[in-house]
Amino acid sequence: MPKLKIVTFGCQANELDSARIAGVLAREGYTLTEDEAEADLVILNGCSIREKAEQKLFSRLGTLQTLKGENPGLRLGVAGCLAQREGSELLRRFPYLDFVVGNGEHLAEIPQLLRITPTRPAATRPPVGLFPEDADVHRDSRFRAWVGIMEGCDNFCSFCVVPFTRGRERSRRPEDILREVLLLRERGYREVTLLGQTVNSYGKKLDPPVTFAGLLRRIDAAVGGDVRVRFTTSFPMDVTAELAEAMAELPSVCEHIHLPVQSGSTRTLDRMRRTYTREEYLGKVTLLRSAVADLAVTTDIIVGFPGETDDDFAETLSLMERVGFDGCFAFKFSARSRTPAAEMPDQIPGEVSAERLKRVLELQAHLSLERNRRAIGRAAEVLVDRELDRRDSGLGAGRTRQNKIVHFRGGEVVEGGLASVEITDATPYHLKGVLIASS
Repeated sequence: MPKLKIVTFGCQANELDSARIAGVLAREGYTLTEDEAEADLVILNGCSIREKAEQKLFSRLGTLQTLKGENPGLRLGVAGCLAQREGSELLRRFPYLDFVVGNGEHLAEIPQLLRITPTRPAATRPPVGLFPEDADVHRDSRFRAWVGIMEGCDNFCSFCVVPFTRGRERSRRPEDILREVLLLRERGYREVTLLGQTVNSYGKKLDPPVTFAGLLRRIDAAVGGDVRVRFTTSFPMDVTAELAEAMAELPSVCEHIHLPVQSGSTRTLDRMRRTYTREEYLGKVTLLRSAVADLAVTTDIIVGFPGETDDDFAETLSLMERVGFDGCFAFKFSARSRTPAAEMPDQIPGEVSAERLKRVLELQAHLSLERNRRAIGRAAEVLVDRELDRRDSGLGAGRTRQNKIVHFRGGEVVEGGLASVEITDATPYHLKGVLIASS
């Protein structure tokens, strides 16, 4: 049987796309391998949001050129946002590439692309559809699963390529999502994460429209307390009272939201075209925390956006302190072609951005430790996941409903099972505890 190696660079959406690619090619007889040297086909699935992810993929392509020289029968492909953005240019730059394939419905075309020889095809038309409902998805985990509910974005933030690489916003039908979630429950999955570029914008274009909160209620009614439900990533202006109420009331929905702010300065937010002010973002957080007990809020922050002054950056730090984020993914601004921000004046020097990033990360470590210490002395429900700590066989590991990692001792546990753990200590990055009981 032919062997397939997929290397993923990027976010959860890229991970889900890799699972889709593996499922599509399993129907063609491919089995997965971790060893590139024994692979018949290697696909690099790459993000295009930041330059660093692209450079990692290009570097990996360089090593694969050597491998292909040793094994002329090896076939190489690039998929995902990078392929969607660059298209045939990748085939020109890397003449040993066999094909490139973009996002959405194009992923299901890979078997056909492999049959096109000697032409080196590029399936990178603007994506307008969704991954086919009848196509398989390969699941690495036996108890956690990504479930895509929508694709694309209509917001056109000035720094972002998503509307160009993943297309305009489009949603799956709720009955198709429910069917997938129920099948996962039947197969023993304990947690699903609903994915979308702006996941809480779900359903606006369906006929009839469906709100994201309405979808959560339908999923909760179907799975009850058998399955944890998470979702990411949310857009601040689509946080509603209806969503806050659903998160508070539905037992399946976890007490965590990832809500990217990007900047604490209204002036910078306006230049980013984020469509909300500092005050409006703070209002959304207040709405959520007033409704949902023990809610964890995590965020994304960009430092060094063009024109960001010292005062603008100070407002970002002050917003971080005011919200008290549980966690933060912080990045230096990365200029992306085709975006307005790439052409803006007053680009920030790299050394200034690096210093600002350092300060954000230091502050967030302090805030995370402060938030995590609040859990000491409490019991937490932990979904056991040994992948989170392989270094010490005597440790159990997993995530709380607030998506916090816990390392604990005190007895045998089953991966994919639920454990009640008393939290005894905290670091900025994880909690420590002792097992009380497991199921």
